[in-house]
Amino acid sequence: MQNGPAVRRRKLGAELRELRTGAGLTSGEAARLVGWHQSKVSRIETGASGVKSADVRLLLDAYGVTDRQQRELLLVLAGSDDVGGRHHWWHAYRGVLPPAYRDFISLESQASEMRTLETSVVPGLLQTPEYARAVTGAAVGRGHDGPDGTGGTDGPGASGDAEERLDALVKVRLARQDVLRSDPPLVLSAVLDEAVLRREVGGPEVMARQLQRLLEAARLPQVRLQVLPFSAGAHIGITGPFVIFSFPSTSDLDVVVLDHLTSSLYLERKEDLRAYSEAFNTLQIHALSPEDSLDYIAGIGGA
Repeated sequence: MQNGPAVRRRKLGAELRELRTGAGLTSGEAARLVGWHQSKVSRIETGASGVKSADVRLLLDAYGVTDRQQRELLLVLAGSDDVGGRHHWWHAYRGVLPPAYRDFISLESQASEMRTLETSVVPGLLQTPEYARAVTGAAVGRGHDGPDGTGGTDGPGASGDAEERLDALVKVRLARQDVLRSDPPLVLSAVLDEAVLRREVGGPEVMARQLQRLLEAARLPQVRLQVLPFSAGAHIGITGPFVIFSFPSTSDLDVVVLDHLTSSLYLERKEDLRAYSEAFNTLQIHALSPEDSLDYIAGIGGA
């Protein structure tokens, strides 16, 4: 288990190594093509050192990588602020968002699929403005604010007036939802514990509007929403929420994110990814079907 930047370096290095071997080049030959020492290529490929986005572009050109989507994803992993001429909107909030949260958003922005188990709050991508403000306000009050309000990825150290910071964090949370409207959109599969629906975040009126928002979102073709009712009893996800990101170019970049109070942990080993993917599949089996989940949410919301 590592933090986000370390995982990104390792994943980027592994992908660049695969592209190099696919191009039929040794590390020494690749280094000569771009005018480097062979040890620099080795350090990048092992994740021992970071790499500038300009250097990634040099390597991709040397390896003959022309696929735009693949290039953009690898440049995001390198921490590029500007990919394909698109300045990443979250950099406007650098003074508010710690690196771990920015890292999460950058991965979310490039992922093709997101699978998430939520046990406490509605996923950030499906929150109404009022709900987002209530749940973010509670997290900010603790000095933390994770991507979905569970704490952790926006750990201590952010500065600024509390109310201004809260406003900024809510704007970020709502701006993140654009991934569901992009072309192509992020495919979101979410399993919600019934506790998510029963907890009155922000009060009855805010919660009623939030449940209505879930009903609307669940009807989108890119969203699959399932409820895990209390009657399901103990389940494999009872230990806590998690997110699985999958990417369009290669499954080797897939990653599991575990959110904790003061940090986020990233799991990248194939056995970890397999275990969490199987756990999510099991949760989907035990959860209500998407159709029955709609009826269940409507029943709780009185719709």
